Amino acid sequence: MILKLYEKNNNPADIQQVVDVLNDSGIIIMPTDTKYALACNALKERAVEQICRLKNIDPRKNHLSVICYDMSTISEYAKVDNNSFKLMKRNLPGPFTFILNATSRLPRIFRNRKEVGFRMPDNPIVREICSVLDAPLMVASVPFSEDEVDYLINPELMDERLGNQVDIVIDGGFGDTVGSAVIDCTTDEPEVLREGPKELDFG
Repeated sequence: MILKLYEKNNNPADIQQVVDVLNDSGIIIMPTDTKYALACNALKERAVEQICRLKNIDPRKNHLSVICYDMSTISEYAKVDNNSFKLMKRNLPGPFTFILNATSRLPRIFRNRKEVGFRMPDNPIVREICSVLDAPLMVASVPFSEDEVDYLINPELMDERLGNQVDIVIDGGFGDTVGSAVIDCTTDEPEVLREGPKELDFG
């Protein structure tokens, strides 16, 4: 099922429909401020496992990523020191993934690797969903190769290809083909592991 959402003035019933699916361990495809992403309620372990299967990733070997609504939510689910907090505060919301050590508040599947990627995209649709859901979202980029550009950016084509494997495809307009920057904050000095569409402000 495809659901059209907008940057503002969405029908609250549409947002609630998405949240109900997420709370029922469902999987959605949604826009971010970079690529479109598979997403589920990060606290529903069965849904997280399903996304790992869809993406063919092993949670014991790959970093998993979550989206949080704000800095205080990130602090609930990650161990954040002062320097990392200031760096994130300066750059979020934005197209960045910060790798941090997870707390025990995330399900066991996240703690296989200890480190988890934390995101806060600058996208009103995502922020509205997170606000109503009141839980982090586990996310992974849609499973298309770089040369399948049309499928990477067009939610209608995503629905055509993946609609039978997910519960809702959110149409928030065309997406991007570039992923977020990735910054490792688990050591003393933050290290940029992957460049993204925007440069990190170190302050």
